Amino acid sequence: MRSSQVLPENGPPRRARRALLSAAVLLLAWSAGGRSRAGYWGAGTAPLQAFFPTPGAGAARQATAKGAPAGELTISAAADLQFALRAVAEGFERKSGARVRLVLGSSGNLTEQIEHGAPYDLFFSADVEHPERLEREGLIVADSLFVYAEGHLVVFVPKGSPLDFGKQGLAALAEASVRKIAIANPRFAPYGRAAVEALEHAGLYPKLEPRLVLGEDVSQTTQFVVSGNAQAALTAESLMFAPGAQDRGRYWVVPPADYRPLAQAAAIVARSGKQPLARAFLAYLEAPAGQAVLARYGFARPEARR
Repeated sequence: MRSSQVLPENGPPRRARRALLSAAVLLLAWSAGGRSRAGYWGAGTAPLQAFFPTPGAGAARQATAKGAPAGELTISAAADLQFALRAVAEGFERKSGARVRLVLGSSGNLTEQIEHGAPYDLFFSADVEHPERLEREGLIVADSLFVYAEGHLVVFVPKGSPLDFGKQGLAALAEASVRKIAIANPRFAPYGRAAVEALEHAGLYPKLEPRLVLGEDVSQTTQFVVSGNAQAALTAESLMFAPGAQDRGRYWVVPPADYRPLAQAAAIVARSGKQPLARAFLAYLEAPAGQAVLARYGFARPEARR
């Protein structure tokens, strides 16, 4: 697969470079406005809400500010949760009086940040493998790990795109008019791996691989289409329910049988000093109000929990 970056041959190893970058992002977030409740720090990409603005967010923040907060949680979350988890967090803030900060990025990058000491209280991954990796390393509270939802892969195209996925399925991506197809980097993003699997299942990967451009996460992947830098993106269905998303494009749900299920897991970070509040957030997410929000953003409730 082609990489979207060319890294220098000299200098620290790739993992060390990523750790230094993560530390720099965290430092900037703490010092430059990451302190607003329900705030959103990108882990290396511009936030998707810059393209799909969300009205009314300030009202929820003002409502929370009326009472003294019961505490403050910092939640690291996969980018496909950008809008769904924000809505859950705002409901939790209103009910509990606590403050919630969200750090968004690819599951792989967030995992590496936790391994390097990032001050997160909760981790919401777009898969199960990354939380299980942290569990083996003793970095999460073992009995807190559970599958909270199942995500779905979609193809997102500009609103005026002539591609007919209803007739052609993924084969429509092979049309000559599709010069660039955005996917999340499969090295770090579960949705990127699912995109590769779906293309391989359709027998299209060898032909379409030269057209692929890699986003750091599904948020950046979706931006490529919105900004006109790609004619299609394989991304998360949950982002299609963002305010204004359907005014900018349309999407087609990739058959779930074409890729491994995107079971998504969450866990409490072991070094967190706010574990009771973190458990309260997980309980709120599992309650009907939290589950209704996830369903509204296209997430399926898992049949079985760990």
